Formats: sequence, C-alpha cells, structure tokens
Amino acid sequence: MSKEIVFARTSPEAQGISSTAIQSFVDSIEAAGIEMHSLMLVRHGNVVAEGWWTPYAAERQHVLFSLSKSFTSTAAGLAVHEGLLGLDDLVISYFPDYLPTVVSDNLGKMRVRDLLSMSTGHSEDTLPGFFRNKMTGWESHFLAMEVAHEPGTHFLYNSGATYMVASIVTKVTGMSLTEYLTPRLFEPLGIVDPWWEKSPTGVDVGGWGLNIRTEDIAKFGQLYLQKGRWGDRQLIPESWVDTATSSHISNGDNPESEWNQGYGFQFWMCRHNAYRGDGAFGQFCVVMPEQDAVFAATGGTGDLQGVLNRVWEHLLPSMSAVAKDEDPAALAAMRSRLGRLKLPIVDGRPNSPYEDAVSGKTYLFDENEDGWKSVTATFVDGACDIEIDYGSGIHSIPIAGTEWSEVTVDVSAGDVNGPYPCAVSGAWVDPKTYVVKLCSYLTPFSSTFEFRFDEGGGMTLDRRLNVSFGPVERKQLVAR
Repeated sequence: MSKEIVFARTSPEAQGISSTAIQSFVDSIEAAGIEMHSLMLVRHGNVVAEGWWTPYAAERQHVLFSLSKSFTSTAAGLAVHEGLLGLDDLVISYFPDYLPTVVSDNLGKMRVRDLLSMSTGHSEDTLPGFFRNKMTGWESHFLAMEVAHEPGTHFLYNSGATYMVASIVTKVTGMSLTEYLTPRLFEPLGIVDPWWEKSPTGVDVGGWGLNIRTEDIAKFGQLYLQKGRWGDRQLIPESWVDTATSSHISNGDNPESEWNQGYGFQFWMCRHNAYRGDGAFGQFCVVMPEQDAVFAATGGTGDLQGVLNRVWEHLLPSMSAVAKDEDPAALAAMRSRLGRLKLPIVDGRPNSPYEDAVSGKTYLFDENEDGWKSVTATFVDGACDIEIDYGSGIHSIPIAGTEWSEVTVDVSAGDVNGPYPCAVSGAWVDPKTYVVKLCSYLTPFSSTFEFRFDEGGGMTLDRRLNVSFGPVERKQLVAR
C-alpha cells in the first residue's frame, strides 16, 4: 500500500490566488446571511485556505446528504472496471425477487446507466415512498412505480435511483458500499471511519447518508481532478472519471442556474467548465479542471446557488496561471479571519432580574401535536439547566452560558433525533425572554428555542430551525 498523501499547506499567493479574494468570499457569504460550516480551497494540490465555523471543527465529520451520490457513482465505476457489472445491464436482471406482477416495457428497458444519470423514466421521485415502505423492501417500491418515460430520455432527480445503484453494487460485490470502497478509496485517501446510513434491510443507502470530514471531501475532489490518480496509484480508471463527469442528459435551460448545466453519473455539471457533487443545505465538492482547483464545503443553508455564485465571483477570477507576489499583511488578515469563524451565539445577557421568579418552576404545556408535556428551567450563576418532558421521558439541556458549550442531548435538532452531540448557547435577550440555540454539529441542523415568561405565571415557547426538509417554524407551545 502506498504511503498516505497529506495535503501541503501554502499561501494562496504561492498558488496564484489572492488572500484578499478569499477574505472577500467569506465576507460576502456572511453578509448575505448564508450559513456555512466549513470550507477548504485546494490549488495545484495545495491547501491555500481552510476554516470551520465553531462549533464545527476540522476533526468532526459532517453528513453529506446527496454529495454521497458521487461516492456511490465511484463504487459503481470500480465495479464496472472489475467486470462485476455493466452500464447497459438491465436493472430488472438484478432483482428477480422484487419485480411487479407485470413488468412494463419502460421498466424492462431501464439500464444501470439510466440509474446513474437520473434518467430512469420516472415522473416523480421514488424516495418518499421508501419511507412509507420501510419494512417491505425499497427495491420492490422502486420497481413497482410507474415508469412514464422511456429510460434515458427524461431527467428527474431521483434519490431512489442512487439507492438502486447501491443495492446492485452490494449484490455484485457481496459487500456494503463502505466495505467495498474502504481498500479501494477510503484507505488510500486517508479517510478515517467513514460511515453510511443503512436501509431497513441493511444496504448502505447510497444517495445520501455518508459521513466524512471536510478534508476528506477535498481529497475526493482532488482525486477526480487528477483523473483518478493518487500518488503512485490509479485508484479510479481515468476513463470512468471522464465518463462520470461528462453530461449525459440535459436538465434545464436556465444559463444562470447551476442545476441546469447537464448531469453526469451522479455529478452535476457547472458553469465555467467545472463539475461538482453536492448535497442538501450546502455540502459541496466543486472541481475546477481549468483552474486546477477544488472547493470543498459544508453548510446549513437553503441558498446553494448563492454559495456557488460567490465562488465564481470572488475565488475563480483571482486564480492566475502564475504565482502572485506575497502580501504578508493580506495573508495574515485572511488567516486570522478564517481562524475566528464562528456561528452566532445568542446575543444577550447571562442573567436577568426576573430569573429568580421562574427558576426551578415547572410549566405545563397545553395539549399539543408534538406531545410535549412540561419544561423546567433552573438558573444558577449565568448557567441554566432545562428539563423537557417530551411525553416519552424527561431530557436535560445543560447550558453553561452565552458561549458555545458541548453537550449530549435528546432534543430533536432539525431532522435528526438524539441522543446526539451538540453545542449550545443561551442568554436572556430581554428581562423575560430566554433564548437557547442548539447546534447538532455533525449535521447541518440547529434549533432555536425562545422562552417568553409573563408575570401571570404563563410562558410561550417558539421553536425554529435553521434549515429543514419540512417547515422551519414549529407551532408555538403555550404553558402555565
């Protein structure tokens, strides 16, 4: 096995990029209210900028959501290279025990390449039905859905298609995606402890659910930038890199949309002759071959186009073919800026003159659809311990103060449920309103709880999420 390759760190100027441009990118992101969790910029194989917004950190993994798809594509490419499957194999040939009673002509024509290029012929995403059919087999549900269009002719983003790729790779290799990719991809790249969410039947889900670190994303992008070569090894066939990152089907005609530039095999085509893997809420691996650069990022935003627009506006124009003159002041300012990144804490005071009146008292919620029963907040020396009875048990959120502190809680954070490692910040924003921010820092999700106390013994609780696949605002709870 070849020795693990570690990215070298250099100044941006040494690789032809301005430190000022990188700082301008970060300034623009934050001014727009776009929540990023990490970034790493690689040029000519060197890391020139990196940063994590506390409580996110370099050593912590982050769920990738649909950026996982590009790793599933890689597994499929390796299986093709090893002669275990073919791109023109019929999908139904792998699932004789899951077929509907009647196999339609279009379903019978569907190939592995149609799964990879999101051109299965479906008119609606198959994924929602997976979660309604947890115990009956996701493969059965996928194959039972109507295939309205001839496969290969109609683009529809369809995470269920990627799951079927994962299921096929599992069948032909006898291994999970994680097991199969570990000696072929993860270990050579130095990606430690990757883990993938599994289906109810134990299949790595493929289309989402992979958890790795920001630098791991950057390494993956650099591997593709280098046409599959890593050090002295060709980890991925160059022909697969070219195939997977070429457009196979049109997906729209808006020249300004990064989602209308064409789609490859689980890779999106970008403007400026770039390509990328991406995931919900801002998980990015952007490969820019003409600039010999990779941009990796994680986030918790709904404005994915806004992130990419700023890459093109601030970073890409600064990339020159030759090194720039060193600017020690600009470099120091940029590195200081990246070293001080932090998600906003609650802007308030650690104490309130009203806290003694409510501390330790249990507030009973009116009947609510979430089933929450009660809450008790105990305030001591600027800290607070909140106990919430969800109806299924009482769970505690210890809050050390206004700055981020790390806890393990059972409170739902977005679409993730605990117990889960989190960071928490709490403060009084006015004498009778205590606000708590809870960041599930292995995911994109943060929750904000706003407790408003009144002198009549009442309390209201407003809850909102930074991002969510559903509503970000939850119904107000009322308590006495």
